Amino acid sequence: MARLNLLEETRFEKLPVKVYKDELSASKKVAKRIAKIIKKRQEKGKKAVLGLATGATPVKVYEELIRLHKEEGLSFKNVITFNLDEYYPMQPDENQSYVKFMDENLFNHVDIPRENINIPDGTLAKEDIADFCLKYEEKITEVGGLDLQVLGIGRTGHIGFNEPGSAPNSGTRLVTLDDLTRRDASRDFGGKENVPTKAITMGIGTIFKAREIILMAWSKKKAPIIKKAVEGEISGSVPATYLQLNDHVEFILDEDAASELTRFDTPWLVKDCSWDKDQIKKAVIWLSNEVGKPILKLTDEDYNSHGMAQLATEKGPAYNINIDVFNQLQHTITGWPGGKPNADDTQRPERAEPAKKRSIIFSPHPDDDVISMGGTFIRLVDQGHDVHVAYQTSGNTAVWDTDVLRYVEFAIDFNRSIGEDTSKLEEIYDNFNKFITEKRPNDIDLREIMDVKGFIRKTEAIAGARYAGLVDDNIHFMALPFYETGKKVKSPVTEEDVKITMELLQKVKPHQIFAAGDFADPHGTHIVCFNIIIEAMKRLRETEEWTKDCWLWMYRGAWQEFDIHDIEMAVPLSPQEVARKREAIFKHQSQKDTPVFPGDDEREFWVRAEERNSETAMSYHNLGLANYEAIEAFVRWKF
Repeated sequence: MARLNLLEETRFEKLPVKVYKDELSASKKVAKRIAKIIKKRQEKGKKAVLGLATGATPVKVYEELIRLHKEEGLSFKNVITFNLDEYYPMQPDENQSYVKFMDENLFNHVDIPRENINIPDGTLAKEDIADFCLKYEEKITEVGGLDLQVLGIGRTGHIGFNEPGSAPNSGTRLVTLDDLTRRDASRDFGGKENVPTKAITMGIGTIFKAREIILMAWSKKKAPIIKKAVEGEISGSVPATYLQLNDHVEFILDEDAASELTRFDTPWLVKDCSWDKDQIKKAVIWLSNEVGKPILKLTDEDYNSHGMAQLATEKGPAYNINIDVFNQLQHTITGWPGGKPNADDTQRPERAEPAKKRSIIFSPHPDDDVISMGGTFIRLVDQGHDVHVAYQTSGNTAVWDTDVLRYVEFAIDFNRSIGEDTSKLEEIYDNFNKFITEKRPNDIDLREIMDVKGFIRKTEAIAGARYAGLVDDNIHFMALPFYETGKKVKSPVTEEDVKITMELLQKVKPHQIFAAGDFADPHGTHIVCFNIIIEAMKRLRETEEWTKDCWLWMYRGAWQEFDIHDIEMAVPLSPQEVARKREAIFKHQSQKDTPVFPGDDEREFWVRAEERNSETAMSYHNLGLANYEAIEAFVRWKF
């Protein structure tokens, strides 16, 4: 019976999928499977032949394999590896090289013979590539074929670098990279213009020959393409769908990557549900959008014809369900994000007391505060709350080199205008100019250049916070140490990061914390900063009484918005408030027009923010609520 239920739940899924709580637990399971293959082949006196992937996805798998080697004696002496791909052209000692990636993340830490490592050669002359690819295929065959191929998946649906349009029987070859793939790699190369346009990759046909195939994916960022790969029709426009044709493939996902699969996203379409309050709210909002009707106009027939007959039967009639969900949504809307004084707060998202609250807005980068919740920021100040803003990192990696030279030129001219000696500044300028001219993509800046970039972002943040109404004493620059590496890969969080955060919290003793819950940030800084806050609060809650009355609200920024059914506080903005928010964002001039790291969205940050806030307001309106100009949304974190 259990197996029948599982088959019913997964009936939209066209290949086997296993879902784990998080990336770490899933990675450990994959590493265990790899170790089992290695040991089995060792017992038979044979080689274990592994197809390996690069990128962020397999890193924790490799970490666990290293641990198994060092702590449990797993030997790699009988292992032969073939990597999926390599950029072309690419020197093996370049920071972006997959040779360097594999050495740093696995090979340098285990006892694999160097002659057993095979990675496509990015240094070849173009006329030699076809012959190399043929021999790469032949070598895989000569050693007995791949026992296991490990895959990630790109947002184009590529596996390896088999981009849309790749044939299901394709072999190892030179390919042209999709623009989205290059945009996703832009941070590794210091800008999309530095990302190679081509790569050498194993073909889909090569991958299919493996005796086992595991495709791994983590995070909500991968959820849309995972849904297409698992539930969509087989199509050359999504190469990963070809894996549906293979009998030896399995997808290993964390909960976030699996979140858009039907059995998790709309489970009422595949099984009887246990209808709690949150599930009902989500389902009714989904139904309203599906049929294009406001919530209060949904009928029993709508419920019955869209897989929700069970809900209507158990909790109906439909109109009663509609009223309840409508009221829940209406109660999220408030013009008083700090709580409305002298008002009944039983149906409001924030407490009425104390009437004047101490609030800290934590901003991972120096502009997340105004981009993400600039309207609410201004509203809190206007309504008389004691608002503080804390910029967690300097954001110094996201400033153009030309801005550094421009600001030093300004300093030289200013000093000259007041009769000061400029020889030292001119020497610094010449050193900066020489370094920048010779700098390669993703080289670490001189410390002095990093400082200037940090000063630029600091002055912009001060201007934005002042525009929102803050006094300087309430503007805090934390410069958390984990970030200050000067490179895209940041240091691990240390005790010092948590200590700095605890000290600020103890100083302010806030009633409200606003923190970035935008974990789709492609650079990872947001979730690191958020986890530091949570750890600091967790420790403080053991000894500090004020923490028991401190609420934490998560906001989201330039990368995504909360789903409507998750929103717990919706702050509407008037057209005038939208304009004020825009002006606050404009204070961040170094991020205007084309920022250094825009992600895969080519819109300017202020445009993204306005359109996202407008879309949230329209989503509320389409559900039958008032038609606001814009809405900023928040979800409360429960300690």
